[in-house]
Amino acid sequence: MIVLEGGHVATVDAAGTEHPSGHVVLDGATIVAVGPGPAPAELRAGAQLLDTTGCLVTPGLVNTHHHLYQWLTRGFGTDSTLFGWLTELYPLWARIDADAVHAAASANLGWLALSGCSTSTDHHYVFPKSGGDLLEATISAALEIGVRFHPCRGSMDLGESAGGLPPDSVVEDRESILIATEAAIDRWHDESPAAMTRIAVAPCSPFSVTAELMREAAELARSKGVRLHTHLAETADEEQFCQQTYGRSPAEYLAELDWLGPDVWLAHCVHLSDPAIASLAETRTAVAHCPTSNGRLGAGSARVRDLIDAGVAVGLGVDGSASNEAGRLVDELRAAMVTARSHGGPQALTARETLRLATVGGAACLGRESELGSLEPGKLADVAVWRLDGLGLAGGADPVFCWAFSSSAPLELLLVNGQGVVADATLLTADSGRLAREAAAASARLVAR
Repeated sequence: MIVLEGGHVATVDAAGTEHPSGHVVLDGATIVAVGPGPAPAELRAGAQLLDTTGCLVTPGLVNTHHHLYQWLTRGFGTDSTLFGWLTELYPLWARIDADAVHAAASANLGWLALSGCSTSTDHHYVFPKSGGDLLEATISAALEIGVRFHPCRGSMDLGESAGGLPPDSVVEDRESILIATEAAIDRWHDESPAAMTRIAVAPCSPFSVTAELMREAAELARSKGVRLHTHLAETADEEQFCQQTYGRSPAEYLAELDWLGPDVWLAHCVHLSDPAIASLAETRTAVAHCPTSNGRLGAGSARVRDLIDAGVAVGLGVDGSASNEAGRLVDELRAAMVTARSHGGPQALTARETLRLATVGGAACLGRESELGSLEPGKLADVAVWRLDGLGLAGGADPVFCWAFSSSAPLELLLVNGQGVVADATLLTADSGRLAREAAAASARLVAR
């Protein structure tokens, strides 16, 4: 038993309950009590007591879109749009291997954990023929760091010679993709309630994947009972590509392929029409909002206010570290608010709405809202504790707003399944210095190739 008490507890339950001085009690991997004041005496007896006075207690943050391997290629294409940036980086990514991907994933997930992330996805879609088992490389990294992990077996089969954007050297044939994806589900997917690893099926994008692969991937995922993920409507270039190639918008194209539904979440969704937003809401398709990456590439800003108001589940995503060099999930709360408010005014997105995006909204994207994303009895013990009484944030009148809008509060504690991953802003599960050295060496080797 672990008892956290004394801090400002933001439960992110349906009512938005907060306790200015409250308690959270964990029994192993499960939350058993949440409320105001000290924990009941019968729960405190014999428990490990952690004083969270001066802190904000939130659910662990959920990262709904990422490309971990890109940690090795930050700082390229610094002033390019998405298509230009991809064209510059594809030749580098064509040379990744399992050792490089493991180093990238370990460092990246460690850094995400230090930003309060207890659950992360990874959309890996580049599989060089001689690269080894790249999916296993990411999964083993997540197990080492101790974060909950939803790797998405990505793919590309529409190369440059067939009218797609990626060079032929980084695409696979459709049969190989489907065989490898099914094997990954059979080996790694865990449906148990406290699962640390769940697989999703994730062809890359409309400009790198054939319609045949999209259809067959959806059929495979639904036959296996796993979720579907892809990029959609990220840029104006993609809109133009889909109109010229398929004669319809990206959202209309996905609808035609039976790629909308409650088992689907889509990354970016920047360029959506009103009918497209209504279609996502009607089909209960979720969206991963990646504000920093969209700004870095000049792609625009997702219509988050309109998506929320329509009833679409929205989560936050860091996106690949080569289009978000910071790589910190907590930063995305501030980015989301600043971006929304710059277009829609100061009420376009509140701090508490943004906290919901980063927690229960992300859990909904992954189909785990009954397990994750809020501090409620019966849910999994994924908890973040942020120190607010230091020089940067001491005395703030609204702890949730000040924390979310500053994104600078030190992470006092991160628990995943009730197990310590971060304490006193230090990674407990791996040596941060070693992770940094290994990632830097892997990056240097990759660029040298």
